[in-house]
Amino acid sequence: MAENRLRVICGPTAAGKSAIAANLALEYGATIISADSRQVYRQFDIGTAKPDWSERKAIEHVGIDVADPVERFSASRWATMAIEAVEVLRASGGTPLIVGGTGFYIRALFDPLFAAPDLDEDKRKHLEHFLNSMSLPELRRWCDVIDPERSPLGRYQLVRAIEIALLTGSRISELHAQSSSTSSYTPSYLLVDPQKSLGIRIERRVQFMIDSGWLEEVRALDAGVPETAPAWKASGYRLMRSVARGELDLSAARERIIIETRQYAKRQRTWFRHQLGDAPVTLLDPDEPDAQSIAQRWWKETS
Repeated sequence: MAENRLRVICGPTAAGKSAIAANLALEYGATIISADSRQVYRQFDIGTAKPDWSERKAIEHVGIDVADPVERFSASRWATMAIEAVEVLRASGGTPLIVGGTGFYIRALFDPLFAAPDLDEDKRKHLEHFLNSMSLPELRRWCDVIDPERSPLGRYQLVRAIEIALLTGSRISELHAQSSSTSSYTPSYLLVDPQKSLGIRIERRVQFMIDSGWLEEVRALDAGVPETAPAWKASGYRLMRSVARGELDLSAARERIIIETRQYAKRQRTWFRHQLGDAPVTLLDPDEPDAQSIAQRWWKETS
């Protein structure tokens, strides 16, 4: 494989990326670098679908459990960590494999990064408090006007885009475009997306998380992690916290989590459809009988 080319397995949540990646990593001895903005946080395990300890023992993973729940973890910080991991692996003869569904993390690896402008901290805190009281659709409507290129992203990214635009007068999308820095790496993508079964996969995953003790995990977290911690923004956790506090019925929370996750997956699909640029992309439906053969061929073609 060309020295500057990186293999990337991406796609919407619950698509089956992890299973495909685990098979390839075991077969070819790769280290998985997780591009998942939820899995960076320690203690938030079940609801973020982290690989279990047996899988993490069999396959080396980077980018999981690297931040405390109260920390802000930016895309640029992730990209710096990922690049360091790639360089260490290649220097020692290892093979990196980027895997995840957080598009803005992946983009930060290959597109120019920008130096975030300094914000007045008092103004930022007041604005963030106001924005956090808004629903996700409300935030998205604001971002559609303020920085439309960022509007398909998640809640944290929407808040960040609005904060920077209102407090500095500059859009994040414009700051990206104006940046003079460049990445030394180019991607080869394996885009995993079950065309027909994604909704069912999401429903099954949410139920599996609940059956695996998600509510008990959230009860323990609620006792020790401040409710303002960024980690609570991971999909479903606030709703499960409401269940733990007796404010919401579990069955109602389950249905709302499924709906929100399907909406998130739809936005991810849109992002991956339009934001991967001119890099080579191999589409993979994991439900097809020859899915693993396609994945292996993709791997060999990028060697």
